[in-house]
Amino acid sequence: MSKGLDYETLNENVKKCQYAVRGELYLRASELQKEGKKIIFTNVGNPHALGQKPLTFPRQVVALCQAPFLLDDPNVGLVFPADAIARAKHYLSLTSGGLGAYSDSRGLPGVRKEIAEFIARRDGYPSDPELIFLTDGASKGVMQILNAVIGGQSDGILVPVPQYPLYSATISLLGGSLVPYYLEETANWGLDITNLRDAIRQATFKGIKVRAMVIINPGNPTGQCLSVANLQEIVNFCIKEKLVLLADEVYQQNIYQDERPFISARKVLMDMGPPMSKDLQLVSFHTVSKGYWGECGQRGGYFEMTNIPQQSVDEIYKIASIALSPNVPGQIFLGLMVNPPKPGDISYLKYEQESKGILESLRKRARIMTDGFNSCRNVVCNFTEGAMYSFPQICLPPKAIEAAKKAGKHPDVFYCLKLLEATGISTVPGSGFGQKEGVFHMRTTILPAEEEMPAIMESFKMFNDAFMEQYDDQRAGYSRM
Repeated sequence: MSKGLDYETLNENVKKCQYAVRGELYLRASELQKEGKKIIFTNVGNPHALGQKPLTFPRQVVALCQAPFLLDDPNVGLVFPADAIARAKHYLSLTSGGLGAYSDSRGLPGVRKEIAEFIARRDGYPSDPELIFLTDGASKGVMQILNAVIGGQSDGILVPVPQYPLYSATISLLGGSLVPYYLEETANWGLDITNLRDAIRQATFKGIKVRAMVIINPGNPTGQCLSVANLQEIVNFCIKEKLVLLADEVYQQNIYQDERPFISARKVLMDMGPPMSKDLQLVSFHTVSKGYWGECGQRGGYFEMTNIPQQSVDEIYKIASIALSPNVPGQIFLGLMVNPPKPGDISYLKYEQESKGILESLRKRARIMTDGFNSCRNVVCNFTEGAMYSFPQICLPPKAIEAAKKAGKHPDVFYCLKLLEATGISTVPGSGFGQKEGVFHMRTTILPAEEEMPAIMESFKMFNDAFMEQYDDQRAGYSRM
C-alpha cells in the first residue's frame, strides 16, 4: 500500500509543474561543476552570482540593523557614514523588536509608506500604503494573487509566450489553465491585440473562463519594452473582457535604450482618466532582485493593488496572514531601494557612481551579446531593450532535429546541452518559455562580467559554427522564421 509521500500518491498538479530555469540544463551544469568543469551560469537572472558587487549604502544600513549593538559603539561613526547610521535607526524604529521580530503580514507600515511615496513620484498619482503588500520576492506576490484568482481548471490566465515559467508552473500547481498569447518576434516581440482576441475565443470554446492577463514589462525572456500605445490597448482590452491585469514590472530599472523608456501600467491607466482609471483591476509587482540592485537572495518584493474591492483585499490579507510575516531584512532593502540617498547626503555620490556604473555596463553588455549572436551562423537576435536577457532564435538544421529525436530530447534542449558540454555556458532552452511550433530559441542572461563578455561570445560562436558545420548540409544564410 502506498504511503502519503510516495510518488504515486503525490498531488498530480505537483507532477505537472515544470520550471525550466532550474531544470535539466541546470542539473547537468551542476554535475559538470562538481566534476571540476568551469560553468558560466547564465540560466538565471542572478547578478551577484556572476560578479556584480552589492551597492554599499543599503548593505551598510542593513548591517547596522542586523547588528544594532554596533550603533552603541562610540567608534561606529569611524566605520559607517552618518546617513547610514540615521537610516538604520529609522528602520529599527519601525519594527516591534528589530529584524528578528515578525512584522504585519502586509509588511512594515513605514516601508509601505515609502513605497507608496515612490510610486507617487514615479507615476504622478498618489498611492495608498494600505493597498501595498510586501512579499518574499515578487514571485511570492505573483503566487498569492494567482492563488486568489484561480479556483479550478476552468479558470484561465492569459500569459505572454514566450513567458517566464513562474507563471506556467504556478498555474499548473494551482490547477488552473494557462491561455497563451503569442508575442511577435519579427516586431521586436511586440503585442498584437488580435492575438489576445483569438486566445480568448479559443479558451471560451474549450470551456475556460479567462479571469486575468499577465504582462511582463520589460519582457522576460524577450527583453522588449511595451509602448504607451500597447499598454493603452491592453487596458481597454482588459476592461472590455473584465480581466484583472497582472503587471510584472520587476525589470523597470533595467532599460538599455532611450527611445522606449519604462512606463508603468498604473501610470498609463491613470493618464487615461475616468471611467477607465476607475474600472480596471490592476496588480503591479516589483522587487529588489533585479535592476542595478540585484539582491536576489534578500527576497524582497511587493505588489500594489488598484481598483480591487475592499472585501477582496481583506481576503488576500487573510491568506498573507497564514505565513505571518514577509522576511524583515528584505523589507528594509525595499525601503532603501525606493528611498535611496538624495543629493546632499553623505552617501549620495558613491551611490550614484555605483548604480550608474552597473547600468552603463549592462547597456554595453546587452549590445555586445546582441551583436555577437547576430554574427553567428543560423542565429538571429532582437536587441535587448530592457530586463537581463537575450533570447536568440536558433535555426536548427533537419539533421540536428533528427539527432535530437534519436537522443530523446527536444531540439533546443539538445542544442543547449551540446553548448553546455562544449563551453560550460549554462542557458535555458526556449521550449521552457514557450515558442511557436518549429521555431527554436535559447535564453541567456547578459550578466557575465563586461570584460568576460567578448570571450564568452567568441566561445559561443566557435561552438555554434562547429555545430552547424556538423549538422547543416546547406550553406545558405538564415532568415527568421
